Amino acid sequence: MATTQRQINSSTAFDDTEYEDWESNIHIPNSILTYGSEMEEAEWQMVQKKGNQFVVNDQPFYVNGFNTYWLMVFAADESTRGRVTQVFKHASSVGMTVCRTWAFNDGQWRALQKSPSLYDEVVFKALDFVVSEAKKYRIRLILSLVNNWEAYGGKAQYVKWGNAAGLNLTSDDDFFSHPTLRGYYKDHVKASSLRFNTLTNITYKEDPTIFAWELMNEPRCTSDSLGDTLQEWIKEMAFYVKSIDPKHLLEIGLEGFYGPSTPQRFQFNPNSYAQQVGTDFIRNHQVLGVDFASAHIYPDSWISQSVADSHIPFVKSWMEAHIDDAEKYLGMPVVFGEFGVSAKDPGYNSTYRDTLINTVYKTILNSTKKGGSGAGTLLWQFFPDGTDYMDDGYAIVLSKAPSTSSMISLQSTRLALFNSLCSERCHWGCKKKKVLQNVLYEDEE
Repeated sequence: MATTQRQINSSTAFDDTEYEDWESNIHIPNSILTYGSEMEEAEWQMVQKKGNQFVVNDQPFYVNGFNTYWLMVFAADESTRGRVTQVFKHASSVGMTVCRTWAFNDGQWRALQKSPSLYDEVVFKALDFVVSEAKKYRIRLILSLVNNWEAYGGKAQYVKWGNAAGLNLTSDDDFFSHPTLRGYYKDHVKASSLRFNTLTNITYKEDPTIFAWELMNEPRCTSDSLGDTLQEWIKEMAFYVKSIDPKHLLEIGLEGFYGPSTPQRFQFNPNSYAQQVGTDFIRNHQVLGVDFASAHIYPDSWISQSVADSHIPFVKSWMEAHIDDAEKYLGMPVVFGEFGVSAKDPGYNSTYRDTLINTVYKTILNSTKKGGSGAGTLLWQFFPDGTDYMDDGYAIVLSKAPSTSSMISLQSTRLALFNSLCSERCHWGCKKKKVLQNVLYEDEE
């Protein structure tokens, strides 16, 4: 399928001008499939949550998106800034609408936060550029505020800062419990939310380009396997983020492991260790202020590094369990915020990667068809040409993966049709039901 630039504009009205998608031989409105840089400001509104759906202007907003974590760091250097534009340009060409990226780099090379509350203005302006550039391509951002892991500083850097200030901290998990470190984190939340973008002249907390804030990338607190420490941290920080920025959505950033509050769900975890890392999918997401659930999908990290056919049914059952729980117990959307497979895995081939991606996409569509909580997926990870040296094995470069590119594009088309043609109140009763079913839910050949 030829790559077609698409605007996923949930407030676009259906008109009689139709574009024939020659691959599926289905008539699709031209207005949906054409990327329009002239979108009116009035149409670029905050994403909101209604029940178990995301909405923009009262229309559903299902997400086909991606991760590119290094955008801010690349934007900080004139020689690599163009790569940021390339990422957004390529992503928009296959209809992707949301990008998850880091709004942190703590105490490292080209750090945003050099020490607590001390920021490098050049790097903050780079983040301004990322936000500004995303809007040009009508891509919204999930901004993650700190890392659980040591890359880009993470909670370990906060502990180092605490010890440099005279505290006697012995565990990286002190990040969650020590009041001084909680204060450092809150200061970063405040600095990020109140940041005045030097390019758009809009404060971050007022900018619809930001889809959501993420408390932390993949939080774990292994020192407290019962999960109380992390639960209290989530409660405190969710309340704090919302006190500063009540307009944007908020998510935690969890991998999605089931914890002690739901032992009956342990069967869906990828391994027995998953229930001991201090996280608890249902309990954590019941915290006031958390708007949607997050889960990641990494069978090659969690089950076995070698690619295996058995990973595919795990992916399906893992997703279905979380979608089911988001509907029945949480009453909120769930976004699968990272998924992928590494080309470095023993037995890897591109056909397997496409099978995994197709499984993820179809499982989301099965939820979409029923108006369920499966709200979207974000590939890990999306790279432009010429950035191979940054590849951790998971990178997808469209020019090198035509079959994957077609699959992404088709998923975007299906979700764009649903978002644009059928309001959340229609319950599949509208006259467009047939065309939606044909395009959204027919198996990809």
